[in-house]
Amino acid sequence: MAATALLRGAAPGRGGPAWRWRLRAAPRRRLAHGSGRHGDDPAGGAAWACFPLGERALVRVRGPDSAPFLLGLLTNELPLPGPADGTALPPARAGYAHFLNVQGRTLYDVLLYRLPEHDEAPAFLLECDRAVLGALQRHLALYKIRRKVTVEPRPELRVWAVLPRTPEEAGGAAPLREQAEGATILTRDPRTARMGWRLLTQDEGLALVPGGRLGDLRDYHRHRYQQGVPEGIHDLPPGVALPLESNLAFMNGVSFTKGCYIGQELTARTHHMGVIRKRLFPVRLSGPLPAGGISPGTSVLTASGQAAGKYRAGQGDVGLALLRSEQIKGPLHIRIAESGQVALTASVPDWWPTATK
Repeated sequence: MAATALLRGAAPGRGGPAWRWRLRAAPRRRLAHGSGRHGDDPAGGAAWACFPLGERALVRVRGPDSAPFLLGLLTNELPLPGPADGTALPPARAGYAHFLNVQGRTLYDVLLYRLPEHDEAPAFLLECDRAVLGALQRHLALYKIRRKVTVEPRPELRVWAVLPRTPEEAGGAAPLREQAEGATILTRDPRTARMGWRLLTQDEGLALVPGGRLGDLRDYHRHRYQQGVPEGIHDLPPGVALPLESNLAFMNGVSFTKGCYIGQELTARTHHMGVIRKRLFPVRLSGPLPAGGISPGTSVLTASGQAAGKYRAGQGDVGLALLRSEQIKGPLHIRIAESGQVALTASVPDWWPTATK
């Protein structure tokens, strides 16, 4: 029934139908960490695993026109500003969105951070896949025209993912607080509580996280795939992925009430039609895997050999696949040779909403 309920594909947030949302209880699960011992919690085990994300890069968009400029390109509203009365530093606010092409397909997925303004012009940091850093800058320059906006990379800043050992800690019981001081930003990941926190800093990230411990990057990506969270061009191929099939609405990445933006027409029409037949699902592979892994785009088949979707990306025995929702319960497999196959099991993440009229 979970797959059937997801076919409607509404977004929890502004502009969606008046559906009620409930979250199933999260199973208690721990991350397997690497061997790094930096920043251990002296009271016992480390409370946080800190992952330096070298494959992520940052671009700053600053200027009087930066907000309307970005609103015309992104699927979502911008992060909210902090207090404007000068009584306190405005907190870092993060958001999630996609840049789309004119056909409504995803070009780049980004996390947005609103920088403290003080007396300066509004400024935002865009976190993107490092492989598309140049392409994103050219995309922004193409639509800049006469806007009073400056676009520049920030290579001196590093991106860290900060994950607790258990999902319950990520839900709000964590001993961390949002901060924006100088070049350092620490804020909750806007996509889902299951993804913990994001840290941007020039300094050593472990020193800024109480009880932080260096994590193995492979653990971060395994956790991400198990939670069904796509990130970067391998999971969201530019010009191929559709935002709602990629669960953009579930990850708080789209507004259906904001003004126009490039690619809005197809996204809005799909949403208001109310049926999304395919989605990115987390999958687990069983059986001997090829030495080079499963190639992106490999067909996923039912027991009878009918096409159920395509494998998108993964790490080891976990990954993401774009599958027809009505077929995820049946036995699925991927052919790896003329006579060989790997079993594939899809699941519905427990943090996804279940819609009822």
